Amino acid sequence: MDEKDGLVYMERAGWPAGLWFFLIFMVASLALAVWAALGDLWAVSVLTLLLSSLIVASIKSLLTVAVDSENLLAGDARISRRYIKSAVTLSREELRLKLGPEADPAAYLATRFWIHTGVQVIIEDPRDRTPYWIVSSKKARSLATALNAGSSEELD
Repeated sequence: MDEKDGLVYMERAGWPAGLWFFLIFMVASLALAVWAALGDLWAVSVLTLLLSSLIVASIKSLLTVAVDSENLLAGDARISRRYIKSAVTLSREELRLKLGPEADPAAYLATRFWIHTGVQVIIEDPRDRTPYWIVSSKKARSLATALNAGSSEELD
């Protein structure tokens, strides 16, 4: 998706700084323990392996959400906007409920635990048994507005 596709909304959500600091601290602690037990070569090897793994994991867990004139892209999934009935913003508590006690096992989830707000996208497609999507978003109101644009049902 790019400008020529009529891009309306775009968000990329990577790891927050706090998560990076915690994981780097854990990797450094492990490397220090290996250094104390086995020496320099093993410590550098473990440090290199774990830091490389962190970088790969951060890239793999990047959540891209985009809305253009025809589609919603959330992570690896894409749906035509003609099948979207409406989009509702979810506060921290509402998102927790939708992912927990009120969860529907047939729903599609594009969520990340470090993002505390989101959007519930109501699907209206007779061929698809997925009732809705839950999409994590730091800018949930903007995402819902982009999805509801042109719809008679603007919910918030």
